[in-house]
Amino acid sequence: MFVGPFFAGLVLFTYVPIVWSLGLSFFDAYNTVTPSEFVGLRNYVDMLTDSAFVSSLGTFVVFAALIVPTTFALSLAVAVLVVRSRWGQTFFRSVYFLPTACSYVVASLVWKMSIFSGVHFGFANTVLAWFGVDPIPWLSVTTPPWYWLVIVTARLWLQTGFFMILFLAGLQRIDPSLYEAAAIDGAQGWTVFRHITLPLLRPTSIAVSLLLLVNAFQAFDEFYNILGSFGSYPPYARPPLVYLYFVALGSGQDFGHGSAGAVVLTALIALVALLFGRFTREDA
Repeated sequence: MFVGPFFAGLVLFTYVPIVWSLGLSFFDAYNTVTPSEFVGLRNYVDMLTDSAFVSSLGTFVVFAALIVPTTFALSLAVAVLVVRSRWGQTFFRSVYFLPTACSYVVASLVWKMSIFSGVHFGFANTVLAWFGVDPIPWLSVTTPPWYWLVIVTARLWLQTGFFMILFLAGLQRIDPSLYEAAAIDGAQGWTVFRHITLPLLRPTSIAVSLLLLVNAFQAFDEFYNILGSFGSYPPYARPPLVYLYFVALGSGQDFGHGSAGAVVLTALIALVALLFGRFTREDA
């Protein structure tokens, strides 16, 4: 009785759309979700040979290379600082976790319109002006691509607190007697962190890394809300979900190719997760 309503919603709004999307990927489906012309694997071939779709996957690779290690390092560093704090641990946990409750859309608009607006009265350019630096067009896709700094910092602010909590849970499971024994042997600082903390955090580190990688695959809000409309920016400024959004929900409403691209993206996420688990398993 308790699980029933949630399970019904899960089936209706998650599983049924997934199965329906898989079916649509084998049909010509323009402006309709009930197509009749079966095209087999043609939609998949079209997507895999579409330079814009392939380029969007390259955008993901760049984004993942930037956001995964920086979020991992920052959330771990904050967790270590918080767990070692002798006072105010609850306060600092709450402060760092608070951005997690913020909407990605709201945060993206704040980053775009207030902090990195690209005009002289934006916060970032105002600070630069204090040091005599000319305003920077943060959202321009020209070289250097400053928009990466805007997108990465927005995602960092939003998700660091969540992964900090995961690392805190892992740190609190480490037996304090191990640190006491290390202190007696004269070990401290980086030596203790490298030989005790990091090895014992391995399961948590693997889980955090995998979650960060999957989240990077699903990037949408920052790119869509910060970089603007589809036609305004070249393919290298949008990740797969943004590209598929405009394929399926743009002027053509091509649900067939959009569904095929979504299936390809889902398969890639599953493959990456399996390979990641294979190479980071405990007995590796």
